[in-house]
Amino acid sequence: MYHARFKGTHYETGFKWGNKLLKYGVKLDFSPTFTLDDEKYEFAELCRKEYARHYPEVLEEIKGVADGNETDLKILHAILFSMYCFELDNRCTCFALSTDKEIIFGRNSDFLVSLEKYYMNCIYKLVGGYAFNGNTTAYVEMEDGVNEHGLAAGLTFVYPRLRKPGLNSGMLLRYILEKCKTTKEAVEQFHLLPIASAQTITLADKYGDIAVVESNPEQVVVIKPEQRQQFVATANNFNSDKMQKYRNPTVDDWHSDERYQTACKTLKDNKNMYSIDFAQSLLAGKYGFMCQYDRKKNADTVWSVIYDLKRKQVWRVEGNPSRKKFKEDARLTIN
Repeated sequence: MYHARFKGTHYETGFKWGNKLLKYGVKLDFSPTFTLDDEKYEFAELCRKEYARHYPEVLEEIKGVADGNETDLKILHAILFSMYCFELDNRCTCFALSTDKEIIFGRNSDFLVSLEKYYMNCIYKLVGGYAFNGNTTAYVEMEDGVNEHGLAAGLTFVYPRLRKPGLNSGMLLRYILEKCKTTKEAVEQFHLLPIASAQTITLADKYGDIAVVESNPEQVVVIKPEQRQQFVATANNFNSDKMQKYRNPTVDDWHSDERYQTACKTLKDNKNMYSIDFAQSLLAGKYGFMCQYDRKKNADTVWSVIYDLKRKQVWRVEGNPSRKKFKEDARLTIN
């Protein structure tokens, strides 16, 4: 996993990173996971107008990347704004638990083994935004993270039955980390921002407020812990009644329902064991299928992360948690 620090204005940090890649001979003028075509270019231009209204800072950062990397800005727009809105092969599992003694967010990121060298851990401290520690397979966009105010968030991709110009999953999560302090603030944004893709985003803050938000361009459903329960969980499908019609049973979702059931049953049956060690064991597959992929099929858990919001700690495995150990990352100060 590549580690990067970003500070300054959005444009400055984008330029520095894009230029650094250029000096190493890396051009960002292609997508390693999907083909760019006229449909994606046209969709990206419609999305750009929504970013200009709702998230202009990230447009400045992308322009900086393009200038520094000497890459056509329209190519970067097509790559970044089309992501999550067409096809993609990333699969993930998220959960959050909240008790008097523990507030824990956990996530496995499941993706293609062939792209492992591209995965990044980022520390962002930009002018006008909250600092955060995040992880991603796509520069600029984020897939999970925790910010300086103790708000943790993580996405899981859901195959899109529809799309609409707006912010996609990775950009929504980045926006939340950069601009929201609490789960309540983050939930409010889902009802204000135009949404381009289909996803779930799991949220947890330092006050113990946890939720899963299932969303697409038509619907937003907020899932809170069931009665007498102290957790939420999700994988790569919608689980609320209102969102069932958007599921796609023909897509290979890498055991999504099995991972979801493992998380829910384990969290329900082991209330008295909630701890960092327990969360690590759950993500490592010690209670059922979570990360036991066959790497020969180009699929694996490529990183795993736990945000301990009581103790203000970040724990991460750069690889599969069933084979590697979690290590603490203390570079971000959480208030």
